[in-house]
Amino acid sequence: MSGPSQVKDAAIENRQTLVDYLASGGRPREQWRIGTEHEKFGFRLDDLRPPEWDGERGIRAVLEGLTRFGWQRVEEDGKLIALSRDSLLCDPDHVPAGPASVTLEPAGQLELSGAPLETIHETCRETTCHLKEVREVAGELGLGFLGMGFQPKWRRQDMPWMPKGRYQIMREYMPKRGNLGLDMMTRTCTVQVNLDVADEADMVRKFRVSLALQPIATALFADSPFTEGAPNGFKSYRSQIWTDTDPDRTGMLDFVFADGFGYERYVDYLLDVPMYFVYRHGHYIDASGQSFRDFLAGKLPAYPGHQPQLSDWADHMTTAFPEVRLKKYLEMRGADGGPWNRLCALPAFWVGLLYDDAALDAAWDLVRDFTMAERHALRDGVPRHGFDLPFRNGRVLDLAREALKIAVAGLQRRDRRNRHGADESKFLDPLQELVDAGRTPADFKLERFHGPWQGSVDPLFEEFAY
Repeated sequence: MSGPSQVKDAAIENRQTLVDYLASGGRPREQWRIGTEHEKFGFRLDDLRPPEWDGERGIRAVLEGLTRFGWQRVEEDGKLIALSRDSLLCDPDHVPAGPASVTLEPAGQLELSGAPLETIHETCRETTCHLKEVREVAGELGLGFLGMGFQPKWRRQDMPWMPKGRYQIMREYMPKRGNLGLDMMTRTCTVQVNLDVADEADMVRKFRVSLALQPIATALFADSPFTEGAPNGFKSYRSQIWTDTDPDRTGMLDFVFADGFGYERYVDYLLDVPMYFVYRHGHYIDASGQSFRDFLAGKLPAYPGHQPQLSDWADHMTTAFPEVRLKKYLEMRGADGGPWNRLCALPAFWVGLLYDDAALDAAWDLVRDFTMAERHALRDGVPRHGFDLPFRNGRVLDLAREALKIAVAGLQRRDRRNRHGADESKFLDPLQELVDAGRTPADFKLERFHGPWQGSVDPLFEEFAY
């Protein structure tokens, strides 16, 4: 989850200011970039328990250790809660990459929010760089890190809480809106990619395609079949958790497919999403459940007589959690966290579909006649059934196969090659293997659970650690 906005403060004059802020993200194709984020669970090598924030083997010690690689400290109330860096210092070519950060999810899940990069080759080098740094520091502390969609072993009450003000507010508010919000906060991990748009028309097109295909990404990356050491009946329990987190800020956003959708309609949606907080002078003011519309009018009960700045709007946008989220760019939010190679596959999948015109056309042709009921059936059914969910005259596997074919062709036409002459489509090989086998990552883990792991999830902490 995001930290406080870095947007330069400016007054919000009216609703149009909010629309203009979203629209200002449009940029020409040559400036389109790829920003990849991924989260991972920390665990102690001796007993597999998640580390606390404090202590010799805590998450704070991991952050402290990473500063040796040029990361700068970010503190809240005097406590180290994040890191920032302006370049890929361990990249062999020292490619300037723009800002990147390492942040903490509520239970100490470690997140890399990568820099905006031009190619999947660069974003995969960034991921590799980060994971090598984390592995070096964690190994010295007797810690490991695991990529999955849901914590496979420990109960909610076993998970620690990080000392971040927004998390305390969310922790108290979440149970008022759903049964699984605290599980979302403490026991899930994702990988996502942030992609640019040219203008409003391009945004609408990409939003519709990516929202309709988000359940397909969920199936391809489904990797959360265990809860508290046993199979939970789902392929992506992380995705299922979002269905009982907070209906005000999650879901498929049916209005995106309605005639006339654009920046204005999305602003109206965000204005109706209840607030969590106002961030002022280094502190979070609890405004949970209150209205940003009241804030615009200077009548916010938690902060009466004050009106919001653009930084408040940017913060508020991070508190909506739909399957695809619009900021000044689009965020693809449907995938479980996973192993090293799938962290590179997720941005490759979406770049292949959305950054090539022919691929975007083909992807739209694939989904354009989906009804609202069918989109919801995919969203609701994939978490449990994965590739095996029936759809029309086939299965979700058939949709995944076709979407992957379109993405491969899109990356091949992009023709961004590395120093060895390989284009970006090679990063989709792990997904192609899954589709060829007709099995999700969760299926393979379940097979090992019932076979060589002899009914225990403990071996996966060794076999699938970074």
